[in-house]
Amino acid sequence: MYNTDLPTRAELPSTGQLLRSTLIAAVIAVALLITVVLPAEYAIDPTGAGRLLGLTEMGEIKTQLAEEAELDQANDQAMAQQASQPSASQEIVSDRQSTTVNDADAQTATSEAEIAPQVADSASASDPAAPSPTDSERVMTDASAAMAETLATDEAASQTAQAEEATPWSDEVSFTLTPGEGTEYKLTMEEGAVATFAWVSEGGPVNFDTHGDGNGNSISYEKGRGVPEDEGELEAAFTGNHGWFFRNRNDNDVTVVLRVGGDYGELKRML
Repeated sequence: MYNTDLPTRAELPSTGQLLRSTLIAAVIAVALLITVVLPAEYAIDPTGAGRLLGLTEMGEIKTQLAEEAELDQANDQAMAQQASQPSASQEIVSDRQSTTVNDADAQTATSEAEIAPQVADSASASDPAAPSPTDSERVMTDASAAMAETLATDEAASQTAQAEEATPWSDEVSFTLTPGEGTEYKLTMEEGAVATFAWVSEGGPVNFDTHGDGNGNSISYEKGRGVPEDEGELEAAFTGNHGWFFRNRNDNDVTVVLRVGGDYGELKRML
């Protein structure tokens, strides 16, 4: 039962070997933390290795989902508080506004009834027998009206043509997101380049995250929850890919139309 041989002192590791093994294990743990754990869990990628391994996008999605969950919970609590508050004060204000509008309408009607006969009497006294226009005057009036209408039509057509020629959009994409689905579109841009954009969602608002990445860099420009549309300019903080991540949190399909223009290379769908 006790036939196992105990190691001799010479077979045991020395203090230096134990310290060296501990140091190597610590260095490996720190390297794994920086290159794998931080990018995959928190989208923190100081070395750029996580982006090359595809782990940073996983962390960005996890972070986005966590933020959306917190916003959903806060919104539910706010809606519950609003529903619990009494609406008696709102009804009183509505009744007062209705009474004020009715009084104003009655006063306006009375004033118009008093003024109308006076205006009619004044017109009759000042012009008892106004002469009727001649045929030549009628022809000239009709010709002037036709010319004015033609000029107005030509001007409207010219403005429309100029607006079509001056459209700022270079690319336009339309895509449909099912409930809970997300997608990402990005522009390839040089540092300092400026692109214009406008997007609108049909069927309900969406959550979005405007961000950029490239060459080990990453940045978040703007985030929104429950937004039906947005437009503006996007200036690249560094050379890389810059664009939008959209997610549909509605119970139905949502179609998003994205238009972009300005200084960029190409518009790409990332996921």
